[in-house]
Amino acid sequence: MEGDTPKKRTLGGRGALVLKALENKGKQLQQATSGASSQAVVPPLLSGAKGVAGEAAALSPALQGDGLPKPQSMSRAALLSQVLQKRASFRGSPTSFSHSSGDETKTKPGIARGSTALLTAKMVGSFTTQPGALPLQSSSPAMSPPPCKDEVAAAAESIQLISVSESEQDPVKQHGTTGTKFSGTGNWICLSREEDKAIFQYEVKFEPQVDALNVRFQLLNSFKEQLGSAKTFDGNMLWLPIRLPKEIVLFETTNQQTNEKITLKIIYKKKVKMDECVQFYNVLFNRIMRKLKMSKIGNNYYSPGGSVLVPQHKLEIWPGYVTSVSHREDGLMICVDVSHRVLRTETCYEVMGALCQKHRGNFKDAITSTLIGCVVLTRYNNKTYRIDDVLFDQNPTCTFTNYDGKEVKYVDYYQDTYGIKIKDLKQPLLCHKVKKKELKDQSYSKSLCLIPELCNMTGLTDDMKADFYVMKDVAQHTRITPNVRHASLRTFIKNVNENEEAREILAAWGLSLQDNSVPFEGRIYAPETIVFGSQEVAGSQLADWGRESSREKVIVPVDLMPRHWIVIFSPRDQDCARNFCNMMRTVGRNIGIQVGEPLMVQLHDDRTESYVVTLKQQYHSQLQLAVLIFPTQREDRYSAVKRVACGDMGLPTQCIVSRTISQEKKLRAVTQKIALQINCKLGGELWALKIPLNGVMVCGVDVYHDSCRQGSSVVGFVASMNQTLTKWYSNVSFQHAGDEIVHKLKIHLLESLRHYHKVHHTLPRSIIVYRDGVSEGQLKVVEGHEIPQLATVFMHFDSYEPKLSFVVVQKKLNTRLFTVMASRGLNNPPPGSIVDHTITHHHWYDFFLVSQQVRQGTVSPTHYIVLRDGSNLKVDHMQRLAYKMTHLYYNWPGTVRVPAPCLYAHRLAYLIGQNVKKEPAVGLCNKLFYL
Repeated sequence: MEGDTPKKRTLGGRGALVLKALENKGKQLQQATSGASSQAVVPPLLSGAKGVAGEAAALSPALQGDGLPKPQSMSRAALLSQVLQKRASFRGSPTSFSHSSGDETKTKPGIARGSTALLTAKMVGSFTTQPGALPLQSSSPAMSPPPCKDEVAAAAESIQLISVSESEQDPVKQHGTTGTKFSGTGNWICLSREEDKAIFQYEVKFEPQVDALNVRFQLLNSFKEQLGSAKTFDGNMLWLPIRLPKEIVLFETTNQQTNEKITLKIIYKKKVKMDECVQFYNVLFNRIMRKLKMSKIGNNYYSPGGSVLVPQHKLEIWPGYVTSVSHREDGLMICVDVSHRVLRTETCYEVMGALCQKHRGNFKDAITSTLIGCVVLTRYNNKTYRIDDVLFDQNPTCTFTNYDGKEVKYVDYYQDTYGIKIKDLKQPLLCHKVKKKELKDQSYSKSLCLIPELCNMTGLTDDMKADFYVMKDVAQHTRITPNVRHASLRTFIKNVNENEEAREILAAWGLSLQDNSVPFEGRIYAPETIVFGSQEVAGSQLADWGRESSREKVIVPVDLMPRHWIVIFSPRDQDCARNFCNMMRTVGRNIGIQVGEPLMVQLHDDRTESYVVTLKQQYHSQLQLAVLIFPTQREDRYSAVKRVACGDMGLPTQCIVSRTISQEKKLRAVTQKIALQINCKLGGELWALKIPLNGVMVCGVDVYHDSCRQGSSVVGFVASMNQTLTKWYSNVSFQHAGDEIVHKLKIHLLESLRHYHKVHHTLPRSIIVYRDGVSEGQLKVVEGHEIPQLATVFMHFDSYEPKLSFVVVQKKLNTRLFTVMASRGLNNPPPGSIVDHTITHHHWYDFFLVSQQVRQGTVSPTHYIVLRDGSNLKVDHMQRLAYKMTHLYYNWPGTVRVPAPCLYAHRLAYLIGQNVKKEPAVGLCNKLFYL
């Protein structure tokens, strides 16, 4: 359906009929037990996502009143009986539920997109009878007897039907119309399926508990005759194309490694449509990848046989694929993208030897600091491990306990198992700690010891990443063109369809892979006009205005007053500092900024303490800016300066490595960029776009996580403060390490609204939030946790009900888009390209946007998912606003991949989390000090 207002997903016709059947069944049960409900304590009818399961949970405390005994547990039949009795009091439309609270009666809308029905079936299906449970009894003669078995079976079948109702609904369709159309394709392939096929999902429990996944697979495979050859198992959940004769099937076998008797309990969960169970397909295609002789490294599969050597840098590149199955607007599809794994041909043993030669006195510390945290590949089994420790007190002649409980030497184990003879018997061992989680949340850990000479290093070191020639040579193999990428996609399809075992795996489930990627029609928006302080400049198709930004006047200049800014430098950088200041005055005039004479401070040395102490001594309340010129790039020195300036003084700073401004030929170009950045840090504005929306506040949210998970995660929040969306107010908050969901979103928005009112003496009429860093699996959590936080802010203001929209921005995705050119095959779409149908989500209002121009390789689109569209913007306006926001990031005179507020929030959270590690001074909140 096309239109200006997003389509509200409700229960389809079948779902409504099922709920009606449940209501009628409840009425029949209530009539059969007339008068019983009048004496029982009935809790208020729950609504929304709680559904039938929530009502069942609410029955337990309610039935404890009026002399009724507290139930220990309930059978499924008794539980359904109570739920159906509660449903008998249901009144109203199938998409709304009523509940009473005190003397008032309120009506809440049902959950959109049919999720109520789905959650109902899932949650009711999760109840199990506990061993030794007593049936629910009542001391009151008015309590109704449980329904008969036929009634319970019919009700259970009705509830089960709801679980497949969501896939029968029409997809969410929000299509724009403006722009120039183009023919395109991507890396999505349709999965054809037989309509009469279904998947039966089971949970497999092992008694006693079996932790090793490979043992679980072995035990389950021993019952291949009973379960059939067509099955998919991930270690916990089992999917079958047939339904077993019983709800719970028990198998008994013996663990060959421990000779322990094991009972397998296979519990029926639900029947799902073929296009509903995404997890099943991902496990299924993992099996297919193994049939194609590909090795799993991390989460992806790679082909060792197709590796490419880069001998001059001791590197090896493995090609591979990333696959994911999803329910799209045009049906079930699989996304296949080319991936590359960079390996180093040198082993850990060689790295350790080089470190011993370089650090003779403290080689152990050097080895430990270098190797711990690195990921290594063992070529004898093509598996990767993270090094957690180096055991200098052990060597290959030491022993370990194998599965049979015998003590075996490492040197003998590798000789007998892999036929590998270890050369150096005195080398230390590498420790990898394997952490697994037991069923009862009791964690334990065990260690695996690895041989350094059998472990290859993976990834690129920091020195390699900083080496231009290394990255250039690697990019020749990893940055592939659209034509090459699409050819690899065709090769994947051919390999799957021509491999007999892979084809049989798909055919057993009624599936087949189509021969080509999915075609679609996209649209291209016209280039945006860039507004500078002196004139407007027509945008180009490349979305780049770097030349104009260095010639045109900025919109809001902030002059550097004489002696109100300071330059601190070491003795060796005296000439660089003087040349930089002279060039600042020259380039400042071109862009409309007056640059006065700075206060030049030369240090006696280049120690970190010297920079920090001098900055504190020279600081005064009238100081606008501090420029610090570092002789080398050091993270600790940068962090120390930023911590003092941003956290304590509230002073904008500009840190420059002397090498950047030491070359006379490049000095002008570099200084122009620094001058623009300094103007932003002081509160200035560089360029703008024409924004037709009035009274709108645009916000950006992102979370920074410490890579070592040692420090707290930092939430960055920015909000626009003017009509042109060029003035930003920012604040941060700290939360538990690794926590992606934001818990203080309400506080951030409240502070931003107060600041907005302080500036304009009014509040914005519309609020649009761009949320970065949310994965597909977290969408429901964000929708249920973060959006309600924002909605509760408005009650703090009198009669204030703005229009709120919430858009998730995803940049880490495997989707690729190509334009089909008649003469040159496939090409990258230009900036402003939009795709909002065919390959978009089935259940969400979303679109793909290409906002950048790339010179090498394949462009990556950005995925926008509109979780809430309270502003009721037209689809074209929502998409066009997202594209406009990619033009307003002041650290780059061109478009960026994500909207500017998302990138500002990212830069803010990164600076605070990585360097400052405390909240910035209040005086910096209305400036882009984090650029």
